Parts: sequence; C-alpha cells; structure tokens
Amino acid sequence: MKTVKQIRKRGKKYKEIAKLVEKKRYPVAEATELLCKLQTTKFDPTAELHIRINADTTQADQLVRTTVALPHGTGRTVRIAAFVPDDAIDEAKKAGACIAGNEDLIKQVESGEINFDIAIAVPSLMKNLGKIAKTLGQKGLMPNPKSGTVTNTVAKTIQELSKGRIECKMDKQGIIHTVFGKLSFGPAKLKENLDVVLQAVKDAKPAGIKGVYINSVSISPSMGPGIRLEI
Repeated sequence: MKTVKQIRKRGKKYKEIAKLVEKKRYPVAEATELLCKLQTTKFDPTAELHIRINADTTQADQLVRTTVALPHGTGRTVRIAAFVPDDAIDEAKKAGACIAGNEDLIKQVESGEINFDIAIAVPSLMKNLGKIAKTLGQKGLMPNPKSGTVTNTVAKTIQELSKGRIECKMDKQGIIHTVFGKLSFGPAKLKENLDVVLQAVKDAKPAGIKGVYINSVSISPSMGPGIRLEI
C-alpha cells in the first residue's frame, strides 16, 4: 500500500511575506528588522529561535543546556507552581507563583490537574516528587537543578522566571528551539534579547565539541518564514 505524503499548504499571505526573505544569511540587526515585517497572523506572533549544534547527541559531554534572563522578557504570562514546605507557601505566592504547596500539590498532579507552565521545587522536597516524576517529565515540567528550577531561593527564582528567564536545551536532533520575545517588541528590543541568548549559547559550548560548534541559526515569527543568521 502506497503512503500518501501530506504536503503542507501555505496561504497566500504567507507566500507573499516569504518573498521578503532572501536566500542569504542576515546580520542580527538586519534580521530583527526583517522579522518584524513577517507577521502572518492576527495575534501578536512569538519570535522563535532555532540553533543547530554540531554535536553527537549520544555523548554526554556534548550536550548543550543553559538558562538566560532576557532583558525584555518573553512577552508571555508564565504560570509557576512551587513545591515548597508549608512555611514557604505565602512567600512563593507573594513572589508570583500561581500555586504553591507540597503534598496537596502533588495529589493535584497525580489526579491529572496540571494548571502551570513551569514547576520549581526546594531540594528537600525532590524525593517527594518521585511519584509524579514521570507525569511531570513527560510534559517537560520536572524541576531540575541544571535548569535552575531546584532552588533554595524560591522568591528570587520565581521573580526571574516571571520576568523572562528561559532555558535553552538541545533536543535529540541537536537543535535548540526557544523564544526571545514578541514581534510587538520591535527590532531594537528583539535584537537585545537575541544577542543575550546567542552569547549565552556560545558561552555554554561543551568541552566535548571540537571544531565548529554552531552549524546554523535561524529566527522566525510563529507560523511564519525563517530568516538565516550570520554566525
């Protein structure tokens, strides 16, 4: 039986806007200027970043992972859950957590009630999260020391995440997919955010990667064409 390939159809507006993007690598400033002209949706599109790393993803010493505090945030409202002791619940909520608790919060997750985008936890409660580790892990929500979401400075971490701290993590294909703002930010703010992310990724180069580190970098609006950047 033959397999029918599903060809993604592009709308007329997408095709017209895509004509603005030349087949070349753009300097960052020029790329962010062009990015703001590529809106294909009625809503405020997210500015997306895709970095292809020259890595063997099966080797632990070649994995790229870092966190970045964006100067102008992401433009998104982030719902944060804090797994903390009883005496830290009020502090977490005042800092901006939408929900905070311990055993009661664990039971909510066990029942399938997950109404948050990021989870943080104090180290002393990590052993209690074992029973929901698989559930959170499958959704990419399990607190992890490497991403800075296992912390004793609960209030500070919540505030940083609320303002726009993001994690840049390479996937199994060796690509980092992340966001760096909204098109409504304008070229200047997007460039500042983008510069910070690119520098953070460069600084996070693993010792195991020799020679060329970054193969390619591109940015795009959500549901829009990509722009290749000069490396």
